[in-house]
Amino acid sequence: MRVRPALTGKPRLLVMIHGWTGDENSMWVFARNFSADKYWIIAPRAPHNADPQGFSWRPPQHTEFGRPSLEMLFPAAEALIRLVDGYSASVGIEARHFDVIGFSQGAAMVNVLGFLFPDRIRKMGVLAGFVPAGLEAQVEKRPLEGKRVLVAHGTQDELVSIERARTSMELMEKAGASIVYCEDEVGHKLSANCLRALEEYLDD
Repeated sequence: MRVRPALTGKPRLLVMIHGWTGDENSMWVFARNFSADKYWIIAPRAPHNADPQGFSWRPPQHTEFGRPSLEMLFPAAEALIRLVDGYSASVGIEARHFDVIGFSQGAAMVNVLGFLFPDRIRKMGVLAGFVPAGLEAQVEKRPLEGKRVLVAHGTQDELVSIERARTSMELMEKAGASIVYCEDEVGHKLSANCLRALEEYLDD
């Protein structure tokens, strides 16, 4: 896990969740965009090995590539909550509510956390991601009621199609979310425009 302590006495905790085949360094390029006067940042490493390299938030699967379900991701989501609780207690910061951003599979994890642990999550950044199968059953409970959720996606994304992203946004809205949306003509990455939108969203 990578950590950037805050410079202030009462920081907000920001958890950055990497995607499939990534690690705790993958999201670190974004850390400099978020003020150390406001945020204490942690970037955990996923618990499972990914093929051919890096790590994954679900166990290895050979038949469901690109389609992780709630059942596959839930154990890692529970482990992230335990990690946040244990780590925040060890360093003495308040993390009853925390902010979370994730990329690709990490963005699916953001949705799992937001749908299933809404009382813990303040802000959600869903970057080039999707709502994993299995969360549809939670929609009627409106777990995202009152939350502004940033969604950023590329129209040329070859791994998570823009159609899948739009379907996911519909589910988030049905679950109560107010969507802050940034779309750009890029592939499976976060564009400069959408990075600025993410900065503004977290700074608000």
